[in-house]
Amino acid sequence: MNAALLIARRELFAYLRSPLGAAVIAGALLIDGIWFYWQGLTQKLLSVEVLQQFIYGASGTTMAAGLLLSMRLLAEERQTGTLVLLHTSPIRDSQIVLGKYLSALVVLLVATLLTAYMPALIFVNGKVSIGHVLVGYLGLLMLGSAAISIGLFGSAIARSQVVAVIVSAAILAAMVLLWAVARSVDPPVNRFLSALALHHENFRPFMLGRLDLGCVVYYVMVTNFFLLGATKVLEARRWR
Repeated sequence: MNAALLIARRELFAYLRSPLGAAVIAGALLIDGIWFYWQGLTQKLLSVEVLQQFIYGASGTTMAAGLLLSMRLLAEERQTGTLVLLHTSPIRDSQIVLGKYLSALVVLLVATLLTAYMPALIFVNGKVSIGHVLVGYLGLLMLGSAAISIGLFGSAIARSQVVAVIVSAAILAAMVLLWAVARSVDPPVNRFLSALALHHENFRPFMLGRLDLGCVVYYVMVTNFFLLGATKVLEARRWR
């Protein structure tokens, strides 16, 4: 665990040295701010509807930010040749993956918390439940965690950052669009595909302010699955 934390600290400093972290945070804040302004001030919605729509819109920027933050984590190591140094050091592949995942998650957490003033503005002229806000932000972090793990897996199998983000975006889009495929098939396959969709049915309870343990477990399982996949890719390369 100490090795994973050391790698996480190293990657956090890398985000600070490069413009990527600041650019992703600034871009997410800009898009979320425009979306909140449009929903809150130009649409005639109730306070709770404004919050729901804000969380819905923020989920898109959260997924995109997760992919952009994770695309460089392993692909850049291969491009610069430093992945060989990690493989020859006394660090397990699971610690490498965990450390890099934690660093991207911390940056995404900062970006998400910086948007907290937007739901707080609803209290000026309206009224919403604090629990609804907390559950919504928990859903954003769970969704972002899954997106980071998918991006990390794409970064592990790709040779460049561009290929990594393309592969990760394809996997993410396929998992999001499973709900659309579910609508065109018959039961019980449609319920199975809908339950596997990354965003639609599994994110809806968070958007509505309802804490669903099954949805939490789903996002944890997706995150663990792709982190395990990234670890196995690194292990295969080490043996090769």
